[in-house]
Amino acid sequence: MPLDWTSAADRLDLLGGPVAKAISQAAAASPPWPPIGVAEIDPGLADTAAFCERYGVALEDSANCVIVAGKRGGETRYAAVMVLATQRADVNGAVRRHLDVRKVSFAAHDDAVALTGMEYGGITPIGLPSDWPVLVDENVTRRDFVVIGSGVRSSKLALSGRALAEVTGAEVIALAL
Repeated sequence: MPLDWTSAADRLDLLGGPVAKAISQAAAASPPWPPIGVAEIDPGLADTAAFCERYGVALEDSANCVIVAGKRGGETRYAAVMVLATQRADVNGAVRRHLDVRKVSFAAHDDAVALTGMEYGGITPIGLPSDWPVLVDENVTRRDFVVIGSGVRSSKLALSGRALAEVTGAEVIALAL
């Protein structure tokens, strides 16, 4: 089933609250963000493998966002990590070193949802708390088209990998195993 992509700025109703706010603010900014598309999907198919199979999107054109929590000196540092769906993030190596923490793990489900204001399975780096670093694997930025979450399970965003790094202010590094 083909996806019906439209401008995310024109369909804020399809986005999670923090994502809609970020895209709305960006639409009024100068210069404006690069184009971001949104498409409505079956929320039961939001998980990457099911989504790609049902909607005919190649796994290498889909990127996953994971929220990690690192600890150092009693302080917890959160970050978003983006890797292609065909790869895994080097959380205990590259991510841990980059965040300069002693220990890093995937954030607890409830914490990720509460802190981002997004639905689990739809978390995206657009609209995250401004003090969280966004780490994007260099392979993501090489994609002309990449599908990511929208803050909710009932839609997906699409943009180029370079645009993803640009609009999130991401640090682009080698993260994939």
